[in-house]
Amino acid sequence: MEIYISTDIEADGPIPGPHSMLSLGAAAYLPDKTLVSTIEINFETLPGATGHPETMEFWSRYKKAYQYTRVDTQSPEVGMQQYVDWVEGLEGKPVFVAYPAGFDFLFVYWYLIQFVGRSPFSHSALDMKTFAMSLMGKGYRESTKRNMPRHWFDRHPHTHKALDDAIEQGALFCNMLADWQERPSNSKLL
Repeated sequence: MEIYISTDIEADGPIPGPHSMLSLGAAAYLPDKTLVSTIEINFETLPGATGHPETMEFWSRYKKAYQYTRVDTQSPEVGMQQYVDWVEGLEGKPVFVAYPAGFDFLFVYWYLIQFVGRSPFSHSALDMKTFAMSLMGKGYRESTKRNMPRHWFDRHPHTHKALDDAIEQGALFCNMLADWQERPSNSKLL
């Protein structure tokens, strides 16, 4: 059985290393949209890393959300080990899910290799925008949230707090998955 790990990160720049992951939130969902477990970790910034000017301009518009990332911070070594232990403690084969996976997985994978030495996801991440593209039969650039069917969205806030956004996006993914499962050729796959 697969378990879908909707993961959202907040960062102070576009790439890890020169910039830091500030917060990680993850919500583990079963295919039927059962929320099994969550985790949220705020991180100390990396030594020598700085906030990117454009990203810090973004955070200036979301000051409360940024301040939230600075509460109860942990070292990347401790925090990422907690994340791995949490993922590996779940029943089922973990699948990393994000919107967009290209950003969130970049940080998570880099931090996993840098501070834990391995990834419970191997090298794989499921990108929700790509999944939406295939479901909607539209081009990638047209497969944005504003063009997605309304029934895919539950009433979860998008707060720029990592756990809130991971829960929101995990529910979105499960609703997309339900549509995919309704297709006759896919009903037997899960």
